[in-house]
Amino acid sequence: MSLSKRVCELVTGLGADFAGVADLSLAREAICEQGGETFARYRFAVSIGIRLMDSIIDELPNRDQRWVAATFRLHAYDLVNARLDAIISRAASLLQNEGFRALPIPASNVIDGGKLIGAFSHKLAAHLAGLGWIGKSCLLVTPQAGPRVRWATVLTTAPLEPSGRPLDSQCGTCTNCADICPAKAFTGRMFREDEPRAFRFDAHACKAHLQEREKTTGLSVCGLCTYACPHGSKARATA
Repeated sequence: MSLSKRVCELVTGLGADFAGVADLSLAREAICEQGGETFARYRFAVSIGIRLMDSIIDELPNRDQRWVAATFRLHAYDLVNARLDAIISRAASLLQNEGFRALPIPASNVIDGGKLIGAFSHKLAAHLAGLGWIGKSCLLVTPQAGPRVRWATVLTTAPLEPSGRPLDSQCGTCTNCADICPAKAFTGRMFREDEPRAFRFDAHACKAHLQEREKTTGLSVCGLCTYACPHGSKARATA
């Protein structure tokens, strides 16, 4: 069995719903610009995702009710992040034990408070692995569950076999995520690799809205862009 298959079988056996391998050389310049040479030196990435529970996401229009916000925060963020981090730790150990360098990137990895970005983009790895496309919400949209997935990544020097190629956007003319956003943080523009994120998404407007919600409800929870995406809704309807 190939090392790529062993890693993917390990992570799915540990509870991941999505697993793929990305060739990062396709985006080396962007990776270096975001996180630096430390991250750009890794050629491959193992992308790992856990699907969020539809029963929770579908309640987000009622997020002013504290039980909804608290349940979303716990089961769609804190616990899922912890599950992802445990899985990537195991995957990284497997790769290291095979003689390769492996760097697990936590599910929540914002390091730049000014730009509000992480050291490495999980959605980029998932996109390059063929697991979905980057939507107008700047979320990774999967054919199976829309954007209702959280991600983590293991970077590695192991010569893995890429699992797929980036998917073309299926957003079309839909602007549900932009229309529903209470912060008006999205422009509704389609993702383009040669454009900065700011052309599509005002991260500071989103953060300000979450901070205001924390003041009024005690929890910084929104998630309406995840709720509104028809790809997530269609997946739920056919489940």
